[in-house]
Amino acid sequence: MILAIDADYQNNKAMIAAILFNTWSDSQPTRQLVDQMSNVPGYASGQFYKRELPCILKILKQIKDVPQYIVIDGYVHLDQEKKPGLGQYLYEALQGQTVVIGVAKKRFYGTPAEFELYRGGSNRPLFVTAAGIDIETAKQYITEMHGNYRIPTLLKLVDTLCRQIDGSR
Repeated sequence: MILAIDADYQNNKAMIAAILFNTWSDSQPTRQLVDQMSNVPGYASGQFYKRELPCILKILKQIKDVPQYIVIDGYVHLDQEKKPGLGQYLYEALQGQTVVIGVAKKRFYGTPAEFELYRGGSNRPLFVTAAGIDIETAKQYITEMHGNYRIPTLLKLVDTLCRQIDGSR
């Protein structure tokens, strides 16, 4: 089982969405999950995990078994020296029981070229990092995901879902 998760923030409130799917090439999720969280701390550069990790852990409580893979919107490592990002903190919080793959849309300062992945003929890369799996395998999984565009279909879906939870967008 694979879980993709994302959150959207409005003031100090988070809208969290997750989708479950069975294979990397799936075009539709098998299940959608949504939740909200209040009193979320503000954004701090390089410390995004302090804001998003509690949200991810909250929505994971809706799932009976820990998924084999979790795909997050963000970084597992922030640089080549493996400075921990959100995904590494999640991996540690789950005691290494699941592979965490980070897919970021924007380059974090100092992100090395080895994290770049070009999909769908786009001139702009995604940035893929991982814990519990080597980077080349993680990039291959993201490459295999359904969709002809830069952002895979199911990652786009979970992004859209979290932005529509409260109906304001």
